[in-house]
This record gives sequence, structure tokens and C-alpha cells, in this order.
Amino acid sequence: MARRILSRFGHWSSYVFAVEFDTKSDPIYFALEGKHSEGPQVFRNVLADERCYSLHVYSDDIIERAKFYGGLKNKLSKELPSECTLLEMSTFQPNVKDSVIKGYFLKDSSKSSATERVLGELLRNDPVYVCSYLCGGEDRQWSQHLWSNTEDGWVVGSEKYCVVPAEKPKHHPSTLNIINDDVFYSFEDAYKCGDIIPESKAVLELVDQRLESKEKTAFPVIVIEGLDATGKTTLTESLTEALGATLLRSPPQCLSPWRARFDTEPPLIRRAFYALGNYLTAGQIGQEARKAPVILDRYWHSTAAYAIATAVGGKLGNLPQAGSEVYGWPGDLLRPSLVLLLSLSPQERMRRLQVRGQDKTREEEELEANHLFRQKVEEAYQRIEGPACVTVDASPSPDQVLQQVLLLIREKCHLYSDALMQVVGNYSVNQMKAVPQNMNTERGVERRDGAVMGGEWEGMEVLVGEGEGGVWCPGMDPSTGLDLAAR
Repeated sequence: MARRILSRFGHWSSYVFAVEFDTKSDPIYFALEGKHSEGPQVFRNVLADERCYSLHVYSDDIIERAKFYGGLKNKLSKELPSECTLLEMSTFQPNVKDSVIKGYFLKDSSKSSATERVLGELLRNDPVYVCSYLCGGEDRQWSQHLWSNTEDGWVVGSEKYCVVPAEKPKHHPSTLNIINDDVFYSFEDAYKCGDIIPESKAVLELVDQRLESKEKTAFPVIVIEGLDATGKTTLTESLTEALGATLLRSPPQCLSPWRARFDTEPPLIRRAFYALGNYLTAGQIGQEARKAPVILDRYWHSTAAYAIATAVGGKLGNLPQAGSEVYGWPGDLLRPSLVLLLSLSPQERMRRLQVRGQDKTREEEELEANHLFRQKVEEAYQRIEGPACVTVDASPSPDQVLQQVLLLIREKCHLYSDALMQVVGNYSVNQMKAVPQNMNTERGVERRDGAVMGGEWEGMEVLVGEGEGGVWCPGMDPSTGLDLAAR
């Protein structure tokens, strides 16, 4: 066993180990050497009578590794003595992508032999390897013993290393495996992880039939993001009516029959499901944005923000720095014209949740129970690029939020020219429908910025010219004009 491990991961002592003793502070980092060196005690949080072990999940098959690790904590909690404490642990090579090996550090204050029996069975039957830690001498120096199986089935500590403190790495280890392990950045990578469970076949059949999406759309695509109870549903429905738009949601409705099933799977498989949902949604966007603006309730920003926040352990500062490639938009996914992030204070959001009185989603339960997780989700939202989120204060009344958002859409997407707004005057926004950003210029007068704008007023299609401020109907002699105010 030890030889197989060393051939898979190279020289074991080249790795650094990180144990999350306290999620509010940095992990305890340690390395391995052939002999002890003077320095601070590594495991300051370990009591004198506690036995220590670590398990590390290894497999060349990313899916096998994800599925086994996903169920390992529950398995250990059931089979180990109640006196055992499980702490998240990772083994990695500093600043080397995809080098992280996930696992757990065990502190055992029981005197039971059950702990080593359970660990030995895992070593023999599953894709894990096991280490024990011993503390000896007056200076309480720690050593790590890498277990292996003998031919007759006994478990022995075949490799011994001295545990020494290690420097804090530049990046938290949990950030090294995010790409295509927690967040997918291409359709092909997400598709590879989709064929896992029986329900996958039906999902992949839908994906194979997905509508083609183009990089550019005729009408603007506006995404509304935000945590639960920030007003996304109210705003998306109001915008749809005000702009004569099409409302879509991600993941799309066609995936609803399988959503609950995939939500029970490990993060890798669950994230692949939601990533594929974004590509299905992109196909719908490509079709609908030919005819009208599209309002989208969540999109890739949600998928990425929650995945990054879940993947990154510890405190807020452990998130990848702004500008990191993990915040980049997938190169083959249709980009929206504008992404608006609704923001509320935690107190107001909780008040709205209580008033709403609906069952909490899995995400909402995590957000409520874990203030740090909520902070990481919100910060990840803010750091995603291409396009970045524009934050909107969602604390005013729904009508005020709507007006605020309409102004942003007008400014960012150029849905209406100044001339059109002046002609319409005091008419409400929902009396107009936006027209394509790339409408045939033969049907109207081109604005200075090259865009042709128009709309629909009382059932009549109109186009607006910049130069004279006139409004013309298709097929009408432009010299005739049309005075809306006179109507």
C-alpha cells in the first residue's frame, strides 16, 4: 500500500498538510522531515490523552473520489466512537493546481479499539490511506506513521516521518482544486461528470437536444441575482411586464424532475448538474432573445458563487483574490448584457423570510446557520467577472426597486434612446416594448452611437430618429412623421 501511494503522489514528504482546527482562523500547517527540528509545537489544540489519526481520499478517477469523500464523513460519524472529533484536512503541494487530497483529521479521546479497527477496514477496502500520530519525549515532538497492509491482512505503520511546522501558503489549499472540481468552465467538462447516476441519462438526453446559443443576441439579456428573500421573484416578474420581456429561470423548468435527486449527490456531481442547466438555459435565451428582451432569474453567477463559497474552507480571507481565474466567465457560455445583484441587510432578509413562511431551501438553511458562508457567497458574487454584478439596494419598496433597476437598464443596455423617452413623456414604461439592439437600419434613423431604437406604443410599432426627434411607423413616409402628443 505504501509503495502504491508513494508512486501515485511522489515523495510523501514533499507535501504540506493543513488541519482546520478552527474555521474562524487559519489552518494548522505542518510538513514532514526525516528528523525533528526546534520550533513551536504543531498540534497545540490536541490534549495529552487524545490519539490522532488522518484519512486521505485518493483516486485517479475524479468521480470515484468525489462520491467516496462525499459519504465518508457520514460513515465515520456512524462507525467511530462518539468521543472522536472529525476535522477537515487537506494535503497539497503549495501553489500547485489540482494537487489537493481531501480528508479528515481525527482526535480520539476514547480508549476503544474500534477506532483503529474502522480505519484499518477503510484502508483495506476503500480508496483511502491512513496515518497515525504519536507524541513523545519531554518536548512533545510529533511523528506521523503512514499505514500499510501486510500480506496476512495486518495493518502496520510502515513509514515514519517527523512532523514540523510549515509556513502559511500564499493561497488557501482549498482554492487549488476549484477549477473543474467545484466550478465548471466549459460544457464538455460539465458533461463528463454528468453520466453518474441512472437519472443522468434523461438529463443528458435533454442536454444533447439543447438549442444552439449565439454569443450575441438581438435583444438584451438581463440577469437578476441575489440570496433568497431579496426580492428576485417580484422584480423579475415586474420587469417582464414593464419591458414586454420573456422570463426564464436557471436551472430551467425541464430539469425540475431530477433536481431533488441531484441535490443529494456530492458537490462535484451536483455542480455538474447545475452547470449543464446553465447551458440549457443559454439555448433558451438564444431563441427568446430574437424576439424580445430576456429577464433571467439566476444564471452562472449563482452556480459559481455558491460552489466557490462551499469549496473554500475557513474564513472569508481564504477566498481566491479578486482577479483570480476562478471568477472568469466560461468561454463557451452565452454572456448576459447585464447582471444585477440584489442586496439586503441580514436582518431585513431574515424578516422577509419569516413573513414569507415558506419551507427553506437547502441553500437558505446553510445561509441561516452559517454567517461566514453567507459572507463568502456575497463576496464571491462581487468578484465574478465578464460581466461583473451591479449591486442594487433591495431594501426600498418593490416599486422603488423597479424604478431604480429600469434606470440602470436604460443606462447599461440602451434599451431606450433619449429621444424616445422625451416623446413618450409621462407615459408609463409598461406602455413600451424595447426593440432589438441591432435592428435593420433601413427601417429607421440611426442614432449617433450606431444603434437603432424604437418601441411599441398603444399597439403601434414605432421607430425613433435621433436627428429630428420624430417617430415613424414602418411603411410610412418618414417625411410625414407622427405626433404622439396629438394622439
